[in-house]
This record gives sequence, C-alpha cells and structure tokens, in this order.
Amino acid sequence: MASGNFSKAKRIIKIVLNDFLIGTLAVLPIIVVAQIVIFLANLVLSTVFGVQEAVGNYGVTFLAFASVFGLLTYIGHTVNKRRHSLILSLVDLAIERVPFLSTVYRVTKKIVDMFRSKPDEQKREVVYVEYPRKGMWLPAYVTNREGDRYVLYVPTSPNPTNGFTVIVHESNVVKSDLDISEVTSFVMSVGSDFPKSQEALGLPR
Repeated sequence: MASGNFSKAKRIIKIVLNDFLIGTLAVLPIIVVAQIVIFLANLVLSTVFGVQEAVGNYGVTFLAFASVFGLLTYIGHTVNKRRHSLILSLVDLAIERVPFLSTVYRVTKKIVDMFRSKPDEQKREVVYVEYPRKGMWLPAYVTNREGDRYVLYVPTSPNPTNGFTVIVHESNVVKSDLDISEVTSFVMSVGSDFPKSQEALGLPR
C-alpha cells in the first residue's frame, strides 16, 4: 500500500515538474524581452538623472536629450536617403587620426554594416561549414572572400555575438539561401526556428 502511494506521489511530482518546466519555457521569451526593456529603461533613466545631476536643471536636461534625439534622427534620415552623412564623415576623419580608436571604430563599423539591411546591395552570403568534426554542419556568415578562400564568422547558440572566425577553402562550404536574419533566428532559437529546414537534407553525410 505504501509502495503504491509512493509511486503515485512520484508520478504526480513528475507531472507537476514537467508542467512547471513547460510553463517556464513558454514565458521565457516574455522574460527575455522584459529584461531588455528594463535594461534600456534603467540605462536611459540613469543617463537622464546623471545629466540632470551634472547640470542641475531639468529644462536643460530635456533640451540636451531633445537635441541628441533630433541629431540622431537627422543622421538616420541622411544616411537612409544619401547613404552617407556629412556629420559621420567628419567624425570618421577625426577618429581615423587616433591609432587605437581608429582600428576599433573601423572594425565596429564593418560589423554593423554586415548586419544592416541595404536594399541596393547584394545580399550577404550565408553558407554551411563542417564543425567541430566531419558530418556536423553549422551555418556561417561570409564576411570576406579572397580567391577560393572564404572568411567565415560562425555564430554559436544561443548568443550569435559569440562565435569564431575561420578561413576555409570553397570546397569545404555548402551555400545556403538563408539570410542573416534567418541565421540569427536559427542560432538564438537553438535550431527550433529553421525557416529553410529542407536545406538540411541536401547537406553531405
């Protein structure tokens, strides 16, 4: 009798824990978005109050942030319409004169440009590469190419900003129809969001 009660209790506990896990996973996207919103809100508030504490006047603080907002909007508008901005060009010239900062700035711009959508430019190429051993395939961004050599950035799940850069021969990659946003979604969802999953069937064994 005691053994039967124990088995029943064990079964109930297992069901409850399973439901708890499913519920946690179900609301996980909401938690992640909430954490991002809270982080951004705290960042903005700390910046606002930091500026206010420095100037000691809410009116000046408001004008400062309104000016920054207007400047960023203007830069975004000019870049969107003309593909360049005089303000950014002047900043580029100034930063390029500083040895260490110029390297960091140039690399950061290239990374941002890789992810930024540009309708008038060719779509950024995506390929599959074998890693960590033969028969295991990962999607990768093509960041550069020289002759028959591909320079790839291979993102790792669930954070696509973590990864590694490799140089491989073109014979070691398989081309994909995925775009960067689809690969990023694939990596962040640990494979559950695979828009062109039929491509997996075409990969070599």
